[in-house]
Amino acid sequence: MTFTLDAAKELAIPITFLCTTSACGYLCYFHYQHLIDQGLVPLKNEGCLTNGYLDTPIPWFPGMKDMHLRDFPTFVRTTDPDDILFNFTKNEARRATQGSAIIINSFDELERPVLDAMRFMLSTPVYSIGPLSLLSRHIPDGPVSSLGSSLWTEDTTCLGWLDLKDRASVLYVNFGSVTVMSKEELVEFAWGLANSKLDFLWVVRSDLVREEPGVVMQEFLEETKERGMVTSWCPQEAVLAHPVVGGFLTHSGWNSTLESIAGGVPMLSWPFLSEQPTNCKFVCGEWGIGMEIGSSVKRGEVEMLVKELMVGEKGMEMRKKTMVWKESARRACDVGGSSMLNLERVINDVLLPPSTQLGKLC
Repeated sequence: MTFTLDAAKELAIPITFLCTTSACGYLCYFHYQHLIDQGLVPLKNEGCLTNGYLDTPIPWFPGMKDMHLRDFPTFVRTTDPDDILFNFTKNEARRATQGSAIIINSFDELERPVLDAMRFMLSTPVYSIGPLSLLSRHIPDGPVSSLGSSLWTEDTTCLGWLDLKDRASVLYVNFGSVTVMSKEELVEFAWGLANSKLDFLWVVRSDLVREEPGVVMQEFLEETKERGMVTSWCPQEAVLAHPVVGGFLTHSGWNSTLESIAGGVPMLSWPFLSEQPTNCKFVCGEWGIGMEIGSSVKRGEVEMLVKELMVGEKGMEMRKKTMVWKESARRACDVGGSSMLNLERVINDVLLPPSTQLGKLC
């Protein structure tokens, strides 16, 4: 939140902004103003959501090729020039450049063209220091090392269930802590999973369905009891690192995306909100480690894509690519890796006072 700028200026101290989105997500928010200047947003009317207008190409976007309006964070899909979220995210992205530095939970090898564009365009230094989940391995044991990012109580019994399964045989399904869906969408996902005849671990939050909180279909549970497990939440990093997990059906939130890459797990993407469509575009297009499920969920498509991901040739190729990215992420967070070096730079060049820096050199 950039309101902290005022306090930092008053106290004459450096301030860095941690960007919890992807670099590509941040750059999209930064370019919201350019979309306004081009007359592309706000939308003229609600019909623009369904008449193909969102397929409008955006060819002038530095660092990101083959972009279309639909690939931008979802807040552009408004007809209201005073829309709160649209203007808040636009202004936050631009005001963050007034800080001493911007740090990104990503790594250079993954988003290099976007990070290079940010470093060229912005006067503020940009440091990529992720994935933070891997970088935290170097934190000594103590109170900080025990902290996690989960906002929900985790059910760890799923890890014992996973131990009984074959390698790369389980599809992990989790749409994050914010995504909501209709009961009809839940039904289509459920029977798509059931009809695939494959093993799955599905996180169904109590508030996942808009109309009926806590809904679980007994017929579905009975049908899949030998090969499926449904839980309210789980330790996601541990699940994605488990060798029996071979695919991830996800909303493409940035933390989930990075954790999937760190675990070497390819993805099926059903983006819901904010910059998730942007992440999905890069996962499926630029990095070749995922496939997208259409916004109108159909059980036949879910079944087909789950099978392709888990046992199909395309899924096997994506798994190989994801393993390459996994190793790249781990190298970035090792001593001497790009993320570790960037963390050292932001500490020495931005956060430490000049007197401390001079003392180290003497």
